[in-house]
Formats: sequence, C-alpha cells, structure tokens
Amino acid sequence: QDIIRNLGGLSVIGGMLSDCVPKVKEKALNALNNLSMNIKNQEEIQVYITQVCRNIESAPLNSDLQLAGLRLLTNMSVTTDYHHKMINSIPCFLHLLSEGTERTQIQVLKVLVNFSVNPAMTRHLLRAQV
Repeated sequence: QDIIRNLGGLSVIGGMLSDCVPKVKEKALNALNNLSMNIKNQEEIQVYITQVCRNIESAPLNSDLQLAGLRLLTNMSVTTDYHHKMINSIPCFLHLLSEGTERTQIQVLKVLVNFSVNPAMTRHLLRAQV
C-alpha cells in the first residue's frame, strides 16, 4: 500500500473515477476501497469523496458501481475526519435505505452507523429531507 501511494498510484486510480465506463469506475472504487485501510492512504483518497458521492447518486439503484462507492465510504467514515465531506449526500443515503435492496441497505446502514458516533452529524442526520 505504501509503495502504491509513494509512486502516485492513488491519483492514477482516483482519476479513473471520471471515466465514462461504469465498470472502470467500479474497479477504481474497489481498488481505492482496498487501499483505504491505511490512514496515510485515506489522507490522499479523501479528495475523491465528493466525486464518490456523486457517482453513488448517479449510479443505477443497487448497481455494483453504487455498492462499490458505498463500501469505500464505509471505510472512509470509520473515523470522523471526513464526515463533513459526505453531509450533502445524506438525503441520497436515506433514499437508498428506503428504496434499495437488502445489500444496498446494509452498506448504507454501515455508513450511517459510522456517522452516528459523531455528535456533529446529529443535526444533519435529523434534518435531512428524503
């Protein structure tokens, strides 16, 4: 993981999140997810959180692309460091919780549970319009 980061691999993978082919985005999200278990990697991956949220919102409901994005956000939300970057997507997460399949709901719940440990997120979670 350190070698990939030190050689600039995270930005190469992150750049693929803009690809127009959904399968490429999905594979990039999966790669970033695998690399996001490292705190130093998270510091670099966090610049893509807004884009990941947009990919989740625009992806077909319950798609592999959507699930890959949610898995990455689950890892990125384990600490409270980057919760503020996901606030605008709370209504989307709540929509996915109500409309998604069980697999999607479980991934969304993991993100929301991570948010719930952060008192700063309480207001945003309770005020979200679905």
